[in-house]
Amino acid sequence: MRLGGHLKEFRNRFFFSALFIIAGSVAGWFLFDQVFNALQAPILSVAKDAHINASVNFGTIGGAFDLRLQVSAFIGVVVSSPFWLYQLWAFVVPALRRREKVYTLAFLLAAIPLFLGGCWLAWWALPNFVHALLSMTPAGSANLINANEYILFAVRILLLFGIAFVLPVVLVLLNFMGLLSAAAILKGWRLAVVISAFIGALSTPVADPTSMFLLMVPLLVLYFVALGIAALRDRFTNRKKAKMLAEYGIDEAAQ
Repeated sequence: MRLGGHLKEFRNRFFFSALFIIAGSVAGWFLFDQVFNALQAPILSVAKDAHINASVNFGTIGGAFDLRLQVSAFIGVVVSSPFWLYQLWAFVVPALRRREKVYTLAFLLAAIPLFLGGCWLAWWALPNFVHALLSMTPAGSANLINANEYILFAVRILLLFGIAFVLPVVLVLLNFMGLLSAAAILKGWRLAVVISAFIGALSTPVADPTSMFLLMVPLLVLYFVALGIAALRDRFTNRKKAKMLAEYGIDEAAQ
C-alpha cells in the first residue's frame, strides 16, 4: 500500500474511533451524576463520622459545567476503549507477522482485565485515602475541597493503579518477542522492588505505609508471575532449539 493508502486507512480508523468516543461521552454526560455522587461519597461519609466540616465545592459559575464535560469525556474514553483499541490494533496488525499478531492480541486480552483490576483496587482504597487526608483537618476548621482538583486526584489514582498492573504484562510481551530473557528479568528483581515501592508511594497520597504496601505487594506478585511465565517460555524455546540442532547433528556447545 502506498503512503496515501496508509493515511486514508488511518483517517478511517481515526474517524470510527472518534465516533465511539463521542458516543461514550454522550452516555457519560447522563452518567455524570452517579459517578460524581460515588466519588463524593467518601468525603461525605468521613465528614459525618468524624464530625469534620468538609464538602466539595465549585469555585466558578462555569465550574460545574466544565467538570461535567471533563468527566463525560473521560467516561467516553474508558467506555469506548475496546472499540478504539480494536481500531488501533486493526491498523497495525497488517504489518505484523503471524506470531506477532498472536502476541499483541494476547497482550490486549491480558492487559485490559489487569488494568480494570488495578482501577478496582484503587476505587476500593480511595475512601481510606480520603479518610487519612481529611483526618488532618484541624478542629474548628472547614475543608472546602475544589471539585476539579478532587476529581483529578481520584482519576490520577485510578490511572496509576491501572497502569501499574499492566507493567508485568509488558515484561512477558518483551520476553515472547525475544527482547528480554527470564534471566534478565530475575537479575532486575531488586530494581523491581524499588520501582514497585516508588509507584506505591506515588500512587498513594498518604504517608501510611499500609496504603503503599497495598499496591506494592500485588505488583511484586505480578512481577514474579511474569518471571515464571518467561522462564517456562525460555525453557520450552531452549528445548526446541536443542532438539532441532540434534536432528541436524550439530553440537549445541560448539555453537
